[in-house]
Amino acid sequence: MPFREINSKMVEATVVPGQRMFSQRGAMIAYRGDVAFTPNMAGGQGGLMSMIGRRVAGEATPLMSVEGNGTVMFGHGGHHVHVVALTGDTLYVEADRLLAFDGTLEQGTMFMGSQGGVMGMVRGQVTGQGLFTTTLRGHGSVAVMAHGGVIELPIAPGRPVHVDPQAYVAHRGDVRNKLSTALGWRDMVGRGSGEAFQLELSGNGVVYVQASEEKL
Repeated sequence: MPFREINSKMVEATVVPGQRMFSQRGAMIAYRGDVAFTPNMAGGQGGLMSMIGRRVAGEATPLMSVEGNGTVMFGHGGHHVHVVALTGDTLYVEADRLLAFDGTLEQGTMFMGSQGGVMGMVRGQVTGQGLFTTTLRGHGSVAVMAHGGVIELPIAPGRPVHVDPQAYVAHRGDVRNKLSTALGWRDMVGRGSGEAFQLELSGNGVVYVQASEEKL
């Protein structure tokens, strides 16, 4: 069930019997029809391990399950909303940037350090970003939130993209991530993101970047 963009900060989705969606708690702006919203403690299609991953990542509040027959408008905190359509591939997205997504998508959790090694682990300790990234796989739509809008930067073989970790929203494709720093270990103490840290994404795909470094 694709999202219809009402404006840069709101989307609308049609909910039909027998299908469901998941949304961030507090994301519902308004709805028409017979629609029910219930906390989802099972962690979506990813099951218990997905829920554990989100809790370890600091996402204390559960997702909301949206079911029924009607239309729902989503938005949150006045943030800009960007819609991503998946056609069997996987989207890697920060959990706190998820606004809403189709219940048909399989949800999981990826430890960012698994690709970035030790420097990937430093990402969560120094920049304030989570060590875990939510994965959504399958056919369906995802609405993500960002500050100041989202731009899509293509990642091509031999042409990696370097992103400020706090400007990172999501990525898709055959992409590897690695956090690097231009400073020594002593200089890193007490520093956040910016020029000191760069998230390098290489391979073949797309990275979604927000226009502001402000955290959600």
